[in-house]
Amino acid sequence: MAVKPGRLGVGIIGAGKVGAVLGAALRAAGHAVVGVSAVSEESRDRAENLLPGVPVLEIPEIVERSELVLLAVPDDALPALVDGLAKTGAWQAGQLVAHTSGRFGTSVLAPAKAAGAIALALHPAMTFTGMSLDLARLADCSFGVTADPAMLPIAQALVVEMGAEPVVIAEADRVLYHAALAHSSNHLVTLVAQAAQLLGDIGVEAPSRLLGPLLRASLENALASGESALTGPVARGDAGTVAAHAATLREHALDTGNGDILESYLAMSTATAARAARRGLLGPERYLAVQAALSSDDTAADAAANDAANDADNTDTGNSQN
Repeated sequence: MAVKPGRLGVGIIGAGKVGAVLGAALRAAGHAVVGVSAVSEESRDRAENLLPGVPVLEIPEIVERSELVLLAVPDDALPALVDGLAKTGAWQAGQLVAHTSGRFGTSVLAPAKAAGAIALALHPAMTFTGMSLDLARLADCSFGVTADPAMLPIAQALVVEMGAEPVVIAEADRVLYHAALAHSSNHLVTLVAQAAQLLGDIGVEAPSRLLGPLLRASLENALASGESALTGPVARGDAGTVAAHAATLREHALDTGNGDILESYLAMSTATAARAARRGLLGPERYLAVQAALSSDDTAADAAANDAANDADNTDTGNSQN
């Protein structure tokens, strides 16, 4: 089989934000989208906007018509969908079957492979709006691709045709790969929302304007320099500041009846301190002082902060105060 796929008849199962956009990208690369499944009114509108002229069909008919079937459905729905189609004899020998799940590799497509289909896992590592602007964003996107070694060039070529960069992920590493992406992207949204909430609670009218430059610089520095870019009171071992943060967030949790911000701050500060200590950015005494500052024992936290302050008076740490 050629490394670069020829012009394929592509069927899209799932006209969600991902499926419709990737279908449009494959169409722009010269492939023919022969059908799309769309159940909700929203997905039908999306298919009409991104895939004009493509018929909305039932899933079995799409599979029957397609040389490449793109399964863009939620992770939890994927195994049952693949197995159900296998039980009806829908999969065809030589047919390309690709899914867009980050969690799964090609093992989830085993029922299709048993019928002679070629299994590919193509996960775009970006968030989607489901609008045409996503097509341009694919140029800066990477896909986590998994396939049998002989079929890997096909997966890579399809990704390149969509304008993105393929990154090979081993079958056994798919869940860890997906956890890394979810932890960074999904939890970043939560972190920003929590920070904006705190600023809003104290009367800041435009939290995003205040946070924007700080967050963009932090992200760019972290991507460029890794943990060497770490700054702030935890990294410096400023236990008194950390204790003050923890105390006021406890008060905020009591006042609002919502403790998720406190829990996140404590968890992330604990992880930050531990990673800084392992890298030698935070000495043992300061690390213990920060740990104590994060505890609910205010007396212990105050004592640890005083010890850290005394240590700072006697030691030139060279840390920035930014």
